[in-house]
Formats: sequence, structure tokens, C-alpha cells
Amino acid sequence: MASTTSLIRLDHPATDTRLLRDAFSCFPSGVVALGSVIDGAPVGMVASTFACVSLAPPLVSVCIQRVSTTWAKLKHARRIGVSCLSAAQGEACRQLAAKTGDRFAGLDWSQTEAGAVLLDGATALFDCRLYREIPAGDHEIILLEVSAIRMHPEREPLVFHGSTFRAFEARDSAAA
Repeated sequence: MASTTSLIRLDHPATDTRLLRDAFSCFPSGVVALGSVIDGAPVGMVASTFACVSLAPPLVSVCIQRVSTTWAKLKHARRIGVSCLSAAQGEACRQLAAKTGDRFAGLDWSQTEAGAVLLDGATALFDCRLYREIPAGDHEIILLEVSAIRMHPEREPLVFHGSTFRAFEARDSAAA
């Protein structure tokens, strides 16, 4: 099949934040929980902008709104746990994203010696420290340096797409 090149005009300006948010939701992403014990209590939040950044040094990133009062607390923690949520953790994700209430009520979690909070049942767990914050519009790009990991690849990940949680569909590799 021959390829052709033609000019295309996109439908909407990127200044329409509602449409931009809808366009971003066309790309599926995993969901992570960030957490640490601060002043004796777990503090946590969720992010759907998790990405692997570097192997040497081992870095991951999340993007967090500058107005986040939870991140304002977490960024001072000695260690921050990152839990890649599993498909079974949709309700836990909603709870951790709530603006009010005890985000950890009824959730099973553990902490490292340095205070990183990790959710039981996640697909992968990372013990991290803050490496760098980079201003980016109305968000901060947060780089976290990974010091230890645990993984459970047999667990299906929680996927966020089209403003809702979805499940992967297994495909036969011969049919792909």
C-alpha cells in the first residue's frame, strides 16, 4: 500500500480545556497511588500520569497539579511509595482520589522502614525518594528515584481510558 502525504486541519484549538481533557482521555494510562506516613498517619493520592523515565539512575515520573495540598505534604516525606494499582483496586483508587474523608479507611497497606506507604494487591510497588520537581504549566513533573521494587506481573493493571476504568483484553499473539 502506498502512503500519501496531505495537509490536515485539526478541529479544535488546544485552548479549549474541556476538549483538551477529552482528547487526553483517548490515551489509556495506568493508575498509581503515592503514599507516605507523615506525623504517624498515612497520606496518599492517585495519579494517572505515571511513566518510566530512566534505568540509570532508576527514575519514574508523575504529573501533579500545583494546587494539590496532598503533594505539598508528600514532597517532604523521606520516602514515597508508588503502588501501580491492579484491576481489582478501582474502588481504592476512587477513595484515594477523594477530596474529603479518610482516604485509607478499610484499605490494606504496608509501610517500609523509611515510611513509604504501599497498597496491598498492587501490580508493582516502588520505594522512592523525591529526585526533582519540574514546573510544567499548571502541573509539576515529579521525578522519583526508585530504591527498591516488588512486582506481581500476574495481576491485571488498573487502566484509565475515556474517563473510566477499563480492563485489558488478552489477545492471541498469532492473531495480532
